[in-house]
Order: sequence, then C-alpha cells, then structure tokens
Amino acid sequence: MRPDLKTLLQIDHPIIQAPMAGVSTPRLVIETSNAGALGSLAVGVSTAEQMRALIGEIRTRTNKPFCINVFCHRPAQGDAAREAAWLAYLKPHFEAFNATPPTTLRETYRSFLDDPDMLAMLLETRPHAVSFHFGLPTADVIAQLKNAGIVLLASATSPDEARQVEAAGVDIVVAQGYEAGGHRGVFDGVGKDPAIGTFALVRLLAQTVRIPIVAAGGIMDGQGIAAAMQLGASGAQMGTAFILCPESSASQYHRRLIKEGNVHLTEVTAAVSGRDARGLPNRLFQETAGRPPVPEYSIAYDAAKALHAAAAKAGNMDYSVNWAGQGFPLAREMPAADLVRALVQELKDAH
Repeated sequence: MRPDLKTLLQIDHPIIQAPMAGVSTPRLVIETSNAGALGSLAVGVSTAEQMRALIGEIRTRTNKPFCINVFCHRPAQGDAAREAAWLAYLKPHFEAFNATPPTTLRETYRSFLDDPDMLAMLLETRPHAVSFHFGLPTADVIAQLKNAGIVLLASATSPDEARQVEAAGVDIVVAQGYEAGGHRGVFDGVGKDPAIGTFALVRLLAQTVRIPIVAAGGIMDGQGIAAAMQLGASGAQMGTAFILCPESSASQYHRRLIKEGNVHLTEVTAAVSGRDARGLPNRLFQETAGRPPVPEYSIAYDAAKALHAAAAKAGNMDYSVNWAGQGFPLAREMPAADLVRALVQELKDAH
C-alpha cells in the first residue's frame, strides 16, 4: 500500500495547484489551500529574503499547508561566444522596436543547488511541503529538509527519474506528462526528452515506485483527476487550470490567449529560456529555422525577457511568454476556491 497522499500533505482533496513561476501568487496559494487543496508558490527569481516575506504573507491568511517549489537545474555555464551569437541572431528583432540587445546575459533563475541561503530560509520557515523541478538536490539537503519535518515532492518525466526520486527518500513523485504547460522537468544529463504522455507515465510509474504518484499535464477537471486516479495516481497537480483565476498574476494578454481556446495550439521550445517548455507560440517559438544554439538555461531567458520588454514598450506582445498545457481550452474563469469546489464535485460525480 502506498502512503496516503492527503494524509501526507494534510489536505482535504487530492489536488495540488502547480507552482507556476511568474503566475502563482501568495493570494492564489492562500485561496487554494483554504479551500482544502495544496497551494504552491515557485521561488523563481526571488531571493531567500523575498521568499521569507512571501511565506510570511501566506501565513497571515491561512494556517493550511502549502508548498514551495525550487528549481534544481545544473547551474548555468556561461559561453561568451554562444551568447554573442544568440544576441546577434536576435538583434533584428530588437531593432524592429528601435532597441538594442543587451551586451551580456546573466542567469536569471538561480539554482537551488547553488543557493545555501534559500535552504537556510526553508529550514527556518518550514513550509509544510517543498517540491523539486529539473532534478534533485544532494542527499544531505534532502536529509536536512526531511529532518525539519518538510514533506518532499519531485517531478519525474520517466520511470528512471521516478526511481531516482524514490531512492533519494522523496515522499511524493509528480508524474509530469508531455502535455504539461511550462518547463519540462527532465533531469540534467538525461539527453533527449522521453516525451511520455501523462496517463502512460502514471501507469508506468504505478508499476515502478511505491510512493504516491501525482499526475500532472493536461488535467483540467474532476473527470481528468478521476481518470488519473483510476490508472494509479493518488491525486493531480494542475497549473493551466488555475491561470484564469483572478488570484493568478497572468497578464491580460495571456488570459486572452487562454480564453480564445481552440484558436491556438501549444508547442514546446527551448528558444525562450534554454530549456524545453510548452506554451502558446510566439515569434521566438516560430522563427527558429537556422538559428544558432540557444544559450544555457536560464541565460537565454535573460535575452527573451529583454526582447519582450522592448516589444511591450512599443505595444507589441509577440514576444511575451505564455506557458500553457495542452488542455488549456478547458480553463475556467473563476476564483480559485470556487474552482477547487468545482473540481471536487466533478471528482465525486466521476466516481
């Protein structure tokens, strides 16, 4: 028997709101957690002190469990020639808005593997749960977090990654299917993305690990949660489903694209950040023929953010980043608490 997901996380419903760096907010976490699901907030570009303040803000309005998500990618190795070639490639795009590309690029998302201050802050504030993306921290870091009483989750995109998650002592594995929006959680050093769909991955992991499995990718309603649980998942993590909630920080343009539904299809690209991610295509997605190698994650993101800023200043949103999973046309515009209640009712009806 697998440990019970709801008992481990101390939640009423087997639903996790995905961390979604840049879209999730303390308010979204608060409303989701107060409704009996697990709200999640990604560290993203925040410093340890900024995250301490955000955790404090969450705790002023809920005493329910919530999750903090950290990125465990290999810290970027700068390559001046590669970065210069990328900036030269983007230069005509900048010039279209009477702007010049930056002269240098920096790593925008600091890895948790290289952030002892973030670890110290988590050990001090002790959120109920911490989740890992892009891989795992060291055994020592995992032991410290577990000894602090923190429940640990980690994304896996293949059975091999799930085995590593379980062997490391992580409590819950998030089965991130290829349908999922945002960045693929493929571990560093794996090479080619296995690109396994959510339901196939859940079924594979059900035969691979004994820890609870949380399905992620393309799940937008209670029927989807029920289907994943039929295949061996203990619950679902949902990101795109929460984008239209008023508590998210998604831009009005992002919301408009989501609401246009079947007018668009999602695509996966590394051209935005340096790592594969699924979203609603923009010019960086589409104009990739003959491009030079993209700089490492998240150095490439620095260029994309600068280009978006230049375009947006001119009133052009063609370079904005609008992550979304394949199920995005099913997104509903309602407060997070109402969405959780709707999901719970749908899940009950599906059983």
